[in-house]
Amino acid sequence: MKHTLIIAGVLSAFAVSAHAQSSVTLYGSLDAGIVYANNAGGHAAWNQGSGALSDTYFGLKGSEDLGGGLHAIFTLENGFNLNNGRDTEAGTMFNRQAYVGLKSDQYGALTLGRQYDSMVDYLSPLSEAGSGFGNNMAAHPFDNDNLDHSFSIKNSVKYSSANYAGFKFGGLYGFSNDAGQFANNRAWSLGASYGNGPLNFAAAYLQMNNSRTNSNANGANSAGSGNNFNLSAETQRTFGAGVNYTYGPATVGFVWTHTQYQGLIAGGQGGDTQIAFTQPNTGLRLDNFELNGAYALTPALSLNASYTYTDGKLTSNVGSADPKWHTVSLQADYSLSKRTDVYVEGVYQHASGQLNGVSNVAMINTLSPSTTPNQVAATVGLRHRF
Repeated sequence: MKHTLIIAGVLSAFAVSAHAQSSVTLYGSLDAGIVYANNAGGHAAWNQGSGALSDTYFGLKGSEDLGGGLHAIFTLENGFNLNNGRDTEAGTMFNRQAYVGLKSDQYGALTLGRQYDSMVDYLSPLSEAGSGFGNNMAAHPFDNDNLDHSFSIKNSVKYSSANYAGFKFGGLYGFSNDAGQFANNRAWSLGASYGNGPLNFAAAYLQMNNSRTNSNANGANSAGSGNNFNLSAETQRTFGAGVNYTYGPATVGFVWTHTQYQGLIAGGQGGDTQIAFTQPNTGLRLDNFELNGAYALTPALSLNASYTYTDGKLTSNVGSADPKWHTVSLQADYSLSKRTDVYVEGVYQHASGQLNGVSNVAMINTLSPSTTPNQVAATVGLRHRF
C-alpha cells in the first residue's frame, strides 16, 4: 500500500510537470515462465520463475528542454519479483537506478544518484547476459563481472559522453559517504565503446573497495537481499573487452573479462546458499571467455547461443585451488508483436576443481547451486516490454 501511494504521488507530480516543455516515459519489462533444474540444492525442481531470461522491472524517465541543447533528465527504476510482487532489494523501492542530472547534446551527460557502472554501460551489451541478448541464466558464475547488472553503485557521479561518430566513453565515481574513511566502500569505473556499421567494440574497468563487507552500509555498494548475491571481498577489480560483428541476419561476438578479489569473505548463488571463506587473505581470480551468437531465421524468430569458459584460481594461507566452469546456453525466441515474445531456453554447466576446500559444483545463474559438478536447466516463458 505504501509503495502504491508513492507511485501514485510521483505520477501525479510528473503529469503536472509534463505540460512544461518536458516528457515523462513509463517503461519496463515483465518476464515470467516455468523453470526446470535437474539439481537445485540436491533435488530436481519445477518452479514458476520471474526474470529467468530478462529482469522484471518498471521505470520512469523524463527530460526537460532547457534550451541551447541542454536538458534536465532523471530516471527512477525498480526491480521486483513478478510472482509475488516483492522488491528485489528489501526496503528499497528504486533499487536499480535513481538519478537526476543535466545532458548536453554536444558534450554529454552528468548525473548524480544510484547508477550502473561502466561494465554495464559499455561491455554488457556485447555479452549474452547483457542488454544486447538479455539472458540472465547465461551469466558468468556469481555474475563476477556484473555484466548481468546484479548491482548498481550508490552515491555516484557519472559522466557519459555524447556519441561521436560511433565512439562513446564515460566514467563513474561512487562516494563512500564515510566522514572518517574516504575509501571505505567507494567505487570507480571507466569505459568506452565504438560502433560503426557491423562492427562493435567495448572495454571497461570497475574497482570497489570494502564494497560488500557491511562495514559501511551507507557506501557505494552493500549486500542486498536480492536473488543474486555476488562474492564479497575487501577489494574487487574487474576489467574486460569485447567485440561483435553483424553480417546480414547473423551476429557473432567474443567477450573476455578478468575479476580479481582480495580478502574474500563470502558469496552465494540463487539467493539462499552462502559460501563462507574463513581463511584470512583469501584471494580469487576469475577469467571468463565467452563466445556468443545470434541468427534471425525470420523477422519474428531468432536463435541465440553462447559458450563461456570460466577459469579460476583461489589462494589462501592453507593452499590454492583451481575452480573452473563450462557454461552452454541455447535459446529460441518468437516475437508475437514488437513488445511481446515467447521463448524457450536450455542451459548446461559443468564444474571442476575445488572451491573453498571442497569439490566445485555447477551453479547456473538465478538458480540454487547443484550438489554435483553438473547442472541442466530449461525454461519456457513469456516476456512483455513496455
